[in-house]
Amino acid sequence: MSQETKNAEKGPQLQRTMKSRHLFMLSLGGVIGTGLFLNAGLTINQSGPGGAMLAFLFGGILLYLVMTCLGELSVKMPVTGAFQTYATKYIGPGTGFAIGWIYWLGSATTAGVEFTAAGILMQRWFPNTPVWIWCAVFILLLFLMNALTTKAFAESEYWFAGIKVVAVILFLIIGVAAIFGIVPMHGKPAPYFSNLMSGGGLFPAGISIVFVTLMNVIFSYQGSELIGIAAGESAEPQKNIPRAIRNVVFRILIFYVASVAVLSLLFPSKDLGILESPFVTLLDDVGIPFAADLMNFVILTAILSVGNTCLYASTRLMFAMSQDKMAPAAFGRLTKNGVPLNSLLATLIFSLLSLLTSILAADTVYVLLMSVSGIAVTLSWMGIALSQFNFRRSYLKEGGKLEDLKYKSPLYPITPILCLVMCGIVLIFPAFDPTQRAGLYYGLAVTAICYIVYFAKFGRKKKDASNTPPFSS
Repeated sequence: MSQETKNAEKGPQLQRTMKSRHLFMLSLGGVIGTGLFLNAGLTINQSGPGGAMLAFLFGGILLYLVMTCLGELSVKMPVTGAFQTYATKYIGPGTGFAIGWIYWLGSATTAGVEFTAAGILMQRWFPNTPVWIWCAVFILLLFLMNALTTKAFAESEYWFAGIKVVAVILFLIIGVAAIFGIVPMHGKPAPYFSNLMSGGGLFPAGISIVFVTLMNVIFSYQGSELIGIAAGESAEPQKNIPRAIRNVVFRILIFYVASVAVLSLLFPSKDLGILESPFVTLLDDVGIPFAADLMNFVILTAILSVGNTCLYASTRLMFAMSQDKMAPAAFGRLTKNGVPLNSLLATLIFSLLSLLTSILAADTVYVLLMSVSGIAVTLSWMGIALSQFNFRRSYLKEGGKLEDLKYKSPLYPITPILCLVMCGIVLIFPAFDPTQRAGLYYGLAVTAICYIVYFAKFGRKKKDASNTPPFSS
């Protein structure tokens, strides 16, 4: 019996209301937030202009590999909670269980990071109001947005993402004008290319630091895999998913690499920090009336939008795990509008941990949360690559024809194997960075705990369930 039939018998069910434009903007908007507006400056600060460019290019190649692997799977089997379901079938239910829970943890953690970043931005206007108060306000706001119908969520995200894209384009235009002195920066001489070599040159800390900062880059690119999670609520997935993948990957890469290049030319790398957005700083420097406040508002909208998509991803993934009996049955209940409200509440409660960043050392906890989230998504990307590798091998072994696949990951098996190797590189180097080491250990420990919990609860009985497809093709 198909999942759709089961849901129909239970009453309310997820609705296939997302169109191609929704999928495209959901994935594009999901990665334009803290990772770009705040984290890009941190990456340049740590690794220098050349190092940041290499890191984001490396991450962009990895992103492309992941998305093509996910595209093949999600077009063939468009289900909610996609890559957790694929891992269950094509790697093993224990791995599906672990990937589902660590991605939920990472996505919920990212939502918490976005709440904190939004609270920090609000201090520009309300410097005497504690960050945690704004966190609470934004948590309530995003809860209400996610409690609406899927169509309302998708439509709101479409416009939020559009605002972010326009803002980044305007920033790039103003930034290039400021670099060449067309727009003066408070009487300062035009920087041209002088900042590239200031503070130690392109690689002030050497090439090796590039690999250490890769986790920051992966955190920045997190959210692109929302195409797979949203597949179960997408209209015409065989047509819309490939189109969204083709459009989103290269636009993400262009936005990030171009922004890093402009920031590196505008500011010395030592001046770019973690908790102050260089995007706002630029508009302050060029003296455009109210432009900095407007950009601060746009960035705030962008950050809340990413938090919104993280809550969406987390709740749908928990819903899907509940359907596979890998999460409590209560998380599989839907409202009459097709929203998994219990899953949403559980995710929000976990995200309340973000309030700790305003009570404890903000810099330390922020980087720790970012590292845990980056590790979770890296492990999930490895699961996607291995699932696609095993799927294609199984598909051909059972007599399937490549021409029957509506979307094929190119250069198989090189694509999934290279993806696995690059993800492995990303996971190794945080061990050499004291600020990320704890996040690495916590992330790996949580993964190990997930496997232990799974086998303690299900033993080998549920292993046999992997022979029964949890979806229809």
